[in-house]
Amino acid sequence: MPIEPAPPPEDFRPIPVVAPKPSRRLEAVDALRGLVMVLMVLDHTRDYFGDASLNPTADPARSGPALFFTRWITHFCAPTFAFLAGVGACLAGSKYRSRGELAAYLATRGLWLIFLELTVERFGLLFNPYSRFILLVVLWSIGGSFLVMAGLVFLPGRLIGALGVLLIATHGIASASLEHLGLPAGLNEAAAFLLRPTFAQLPGGVSLLGGYPLLPWLGVVAAGYGFGEVLRLEHERRWRTLVITGLVLTTAFLVVRAWGVYGDPTTWSVQGAPMMTVLAFLNCTKQPPSPLFILMTLGPAIAVMGLLDRAGIRGPVGRALVTLGRVPLFYYLLQWYVIHGLAILAGLARGLPVSWLLGPNLLDGAPDGWPLTLPGVYLAWLVVLAVLYFPCRWFAGLKSRHPGGWLSYL
Repeated sequence: MPIEPAPPPEDFRPIPVVAPKPSRRLEAVDALRGLVMVLMVLDHTRDYFGDASLNPTADPARSGPALFFTRWITHFCAPTFAFLAGVGACLAGSKYRSRGELAAYLATRGLWLIFLELTVERFGLLFNPYSRFILLVVLWSIGGSFLVMAGLVFLPGRLIGALGVLLIATHGIASASLEHLGLPAGLNEAAAFLLRPTFAQLPGGVSLLGGYPLLPWLGVVAAGYGFGEVLRLEHERRWRTLVITGLVLTTAFLVVRAWGVYGDPTTWSVQGAPMMTVLAFLNCTKQPPSPLFILMTLGPAIAVMGLLDRAGIRGPVGRALVTLGRVPLFYYLLQWYVIHGLAILAGLARGLPVSWLLGPNLLDGAPDGWPLTLPGVYLAWLVVLAVLYFPCRWFAGLKSRHPGGWLSYL
């Protein structure tokens, strides 16, 4: 005879089973990343179609406001890339069952980025497989940061973020102190390589330019990792936190820069013309990135991300930015081949020599007659963006249809 189950008590309430919410990308993050990627191409187009040896922010009086701001607006790219890389590392933690798995992901990702810098990006930059010139820039700095972060992720996220802020605030002091520490020559050179841009001649005639020192940019990545928890907040609280944080950082830049005592090795002063005073005020040090440079760039970037999160992404321009922002590595590597290739084609069409573009001579300056006017550079930039968009749209669709696997490494 079957046994009847006992009836539940009168105060019994079944525990509701809540299905986990499916994870989805935050379009505001993709749109912000896409926006700075578009600006990045402007700077690289200016290098190949203009004169890469000219730094418009180093001598504003010579370059003029238009060229100054053409360069200055692209300063937002590298800090935003590094910061969002840290944010992405934090959010990626939810995909893994343990900190050990996240550490393994960051280590392999970091090694992959450095490998791509030394191979795929290097050839796109030089179009010369025999060149003995090695340039360590963005992918090296983020990849190296991920290798360090693979060890740091076992710490609490807030502590990692605090360590990042500490690195941002103090790396300049550490760099300035090297000369007074009396370290052995080899150790001093290694420390300098980690703290500021360096150039070295290696055995075998190899030239190494470390353009992005690891420790300052590790600070930005680690700060982004600590900040990543903000993006897990519910929508209303998230966008308000982003906007308020961005405005606070921007205000801090204005106040500290006006104070003029701390934050950047380059001082500013009142110039003969108001516009030149503005340029002097905004001319902060990118390499290594000073604390004021980080405040000046990340403050507005975080505020814009909050506004994009609040308003939502609409219209063809917004959707195009989201598309680009979902394939940042593919876009970053492809842009070198598109810009470099189009520069060579444009040079041949103009009847100008192009052999100087097949190696590191780009950094020495363009030959006479090569640099386009600033409107010409902007026109070339639009052409490059048009060429880049369609393969990026195709690849974004491919990744969405086949998530994971080897496609996740591009």
